Amino acid sequence: MGNLLKVLTREIENYPHFFLDFERTKWDLLKVLTCTELDQGPNFFLDFENAQPTDGEREVWNQISAVLQDSESMLADLQAYKGAGQEIRDAIQNPNDIQLQEKAWNSVCPLVVRLKRFYEFSLRLEKALQSLLESLTCPPYTPTQHLEREQALAKEFAEILHFTLRFDELKMRNPAIQNDFSYYRRTISRNRINNMHLDIENEVNNEMANRMSLFYAEATPMLKTLSNATTHFVSENKTLPIENTTDCLSTMASVCKVMLETPEYRSRFTSEETLMFCMRVMVGVIILYDHVHPVGAFSKTSKIDMKGCIKVLKEQPPDSVEGLLNALRFTTKHLNDESTSKQIRAMLQ
Repeated sequence: MGNLLKVLTREIENYPHFFLDFERTKWDLLKVLTCTELDQGPNFFLDFENAQPTDGEREVWNQISAVLQDSESMLADLQAYKGAGQEIRDAIQNPNDIQLQEKAWNSVCPLVVRLKRFYEFSLRLEKALQSLLESLTCPPYTPTQHLEREQALAKEFAEILHFTLRFDELKMRNPAIQNDFSYYRRTISRNRINNMHLDIENEVNNEMANRMSLFYAEATPMLKTLSNATTHFVSENKTLPIENTTDCLSTMASVCKVMLETPEYRSRFTSEETLMFCMRVMVGVIILYDHVHPVGAFSKTSKIDMKGCIKVLKEQPPDSVEGLLNALRFTTKHLNDESTSKQIRAMLQ
């Protein structure tokens, strides 16, 4: 794989300076980190392409891998989701036409089953993230030491974020999802009033439908799931310093930002997907950091250079980053706090 470059610099005082090389494939991530904020200031190399689990990582790695192996099929199914818009419109416009009602219903039902699969995958992803956070933040090692020692788990963490942002971008561009599910719920409610039970209720009962409704009501449902999982992880592990989690996230954000904004590093990329990978991971860890840290990612005391991160995104073609900017606008927790500078708010207008 590519050569390991060691970049020793103190040009940037508030966050680590490093290089990540994704040159050969989307997973070709080489990292050299000079960390001036952490006491030990270690330099370390993370290989997100070839990293293999150690014996100590293998149990958690296998668990996460079993989840991630389904991620591409989930994205393919979502991308192919066309919806039943025409059938639903025809049924609504002709309420007394039984044939059109049945056609709409028979079109919607398999789509709802598919939506259920997406939702259930989010629950698996939630558990996977909490397992990763536990492994990457537990004593006696610092988060930076964990990232250095457990490179295979760090790779899986990046893959989860990459999937999450891709899923949410596709979902945000597909209004048919919520339209289909709304029609399904209205029809179920109407039939329940008439004491009718439909077979699909054995697949998607009322309780499941309520949970799915909350999930799909979010602008970025997968990222919201990860944010909730991260917040839950911190609240459930009260003896674990919160910095163990936030330092892990802020380091990853800084990694991607420096890589994207430095022409010397960007020139090594050979595909646009590599750039999108970096941007998705950067945005994902920013949002998680903002939900976990007491004052969030937008505060002056944040270890993430938010102005720099937003600037990097806005320098890309608008169509490719609008979903990521929307995730920062609508999924973060502290953007509208009084402590957030007017300049940062203006950048996200």
